[in-house]
Amino acid sequence: MFEQLTERIQRTLKYIKGEGKITEKNIAEALKMLRLAFLEADVNYRVVKEFEARVKARALNQEVLLSLTPAQHFIKIVRDELTEILGQEARPLNFKSQPPSIFMLVGLQGSGKTTTAGKLARYVRTLGRNPLLVSFDLKRLAAQDQLRIIARSLELPFYEMTVEKMKDPAGVLKELLTYTRNRGYDPLIVDTAGRLHVDEELMEELKLVREILQPDEVIYVGDAMTGQDAVRSARVFEEKIGLTSIILTKLDGDARGGAALSIVYVTGKPVKFIGVGEKFDRLEVFHPERMASRILGMGDILSLIEKAEKEADLKEAEELARKIKKHQFTLEDFRKQLQQLKKMGSLSGLLDFLPKMGPFKKIGQLEVDDKKLLHYEAIINSMTPQERENPRIINGSRRARIARGSGRPVQEVNQLLKQFFEMEKMLKKSDFQKLLKNI
Repeated sequence: MFEQLTERIQRTLKYIKGEGKITEKNIAEALKMLRLAFLEADVNYRVVKEFEARVKARALNQEVLLSLTPAQHFIKIVRDELTEILGQEARPLNFKSQPPSIFMLVGLQGSGKTTTAGKLARYVRTLGRNPLLVSFDLKRLAAQDQLRIIARSLELPFYEMTVEKMKDPAGVLKELLTYTRNRGYDPLIVDTAGRLHVDEELMEELKLVREILQPDEVIYVGDAMTGQDAVRSARVFEEKIGLTSIILTKLDGDARGGAALSIVYVTGKPVKFIGVGEKFDRLEVFHPERMASRILGMGDILSLIEKAEKEADLKEAEELARKIKKHQFTLEDFRKQLQQLKKMGSLSGLLDFLPKMGPFKKIGQLEVDDKKLLHYEAIINSMTPQERENPRIINGSRRARIARGSGRPVQEVNQLLKQFFEMEKMLKKSDFQKLLKNI
């Protein structure tokens, strides 16, 4: 996420740190570097212009110029202004005090709108809600097939729109409202029609849905990988339909990040969630201040901790700490940790939360192969319980058998065992043991 932008910003911050003091000349140079970084990341030029003006005004303040640590002041200013552009603070969903709440998803075809409807339904269910999914598209009745499959896979209720019902769109929407209220569903999540581009027919259909359902949220779902196209279409949806918030999808891809930095400014609406993967649990609450830190290469340790707390088994964690203290860490324990990591997402995604500076710099910049972790798990699965408990008994013939059983080369089995023994040594070191005493 934002790799290219982060790398260029890091160069700017390194440059300003190398200056003994802040002057108009080096501020101008730093701002030029930032401007190019943002424009190449496909950030809207109006956003770049305003950001540059605000940073310059604050950076040339007398308090900053006379500071003993002017570079740190400059970095803080850049972070604050990025946070301002991204929306200042996380915004919760608008739930009605008297249910049902109604969330209407809009956007162009291919933005991930239908998948996002499923992700959003799964998310609100974790909040103790009872969501109902429905697809409303007057032109493509088959559009609801995908959402029906998603609802079934998530074991969520789905409202079926028949051809006969759709002949009276206003009537079927009123019937939908009655159905939702009578059965106690909350919220009602409506996946609406999508087109390859904005047209009047689509807008009229969406206006009808909005007028009858009176949704509490009209959420624009935008593909971050389309850059300024997502920004432009969001602006049209805001002008024609009226939006309350935004969900950006595909931020786990090689997007340059311009949409995330521009869309709040252009529409005036907050980003509430970001999609960071295909799986239905890959929907994250959007925290502007944390995202600003990640863009600057400062990482997002708080979100990483929250993710770990959400997915980790605390009893297993306590048992693992006890075993490490007693020097009893085994390959079976290592396998359990690999399984915990898989629940939290890709390892490369987790490293994205770490700072690209300071003591985490080398770790945060690692390039990792998530397939290797799956291969390691397969190798451990091919071992006997005795071998997992005491890997030192694994001789040449055992290694060959394990390699055949896991479908991996013997060289990879050797590599796993070597890394495990090195990890075992590290866990036995006195400094690490001192750290564990405080847990």
